Amino acid sequence: MTEQQLEAQAIAAARGGDRPSFERLVRAHQAYLRQLLRRLCRGDHALADDLAQEAFVAAWRALPGFRGEARFRTWLTRLAINAFRQQARKAWPEALPDEAPDAADSDFAPATGERLDLQRALARLREPEREAVLMCFYADLSHAEAAEALGWPLGTLKTQVLRARAKLRAWLAEGQLPQESPT
Repeated sequence: MTEQQLEAQAIAAARGGDRPSFERLVRAHQAYLRQLLRRLCRGDHALADDLAQEAFVAAWRALPGFRGEARFRTWLTRLAINAFRQQARKAWPEALPDEAPDAADSDFAPATGERLDLQRALARLREPEREAVLMCFYADLSHAEAAEALGWPLGTLKTQVLRARAKLRAWLAEGQLPQESPT
């Protein structure tokens, strides 16, 4: 039986209230979701873990209504983004982390200084640009999946990715990051 078939079985059982099946889904997706949220939360691991837990609780509650029109991971990503946005509306910490991200989060650049530069550059992007980059490059979603997870039209997502990539290239090539976060 394929992994997709096993996941479909777990989803069907969890929809019916089977907690062990839902626990299998959590184990299968928690590392991905926590890593994504850590990037969105600018390295705040505690906040990211809290938001991941909120997303899984929301998934458990909403699972009976999951229609399967999107992949489970895409749907779960949408729930996590909603939790992140709700938290960000309450209070957004402006300070960047003083240290480089964990090695588990560092698959983009090999050197610690480069990771920190990239982390700071991502933090300086406008929120829609950062979300688009994180969904497409870190969450490894297709443009269509990322647009669906973010609740955006596909063209909007592609525009945000293009803008973000151009800014990141320029900032990292020059070795200079903008001094203040955009408003």
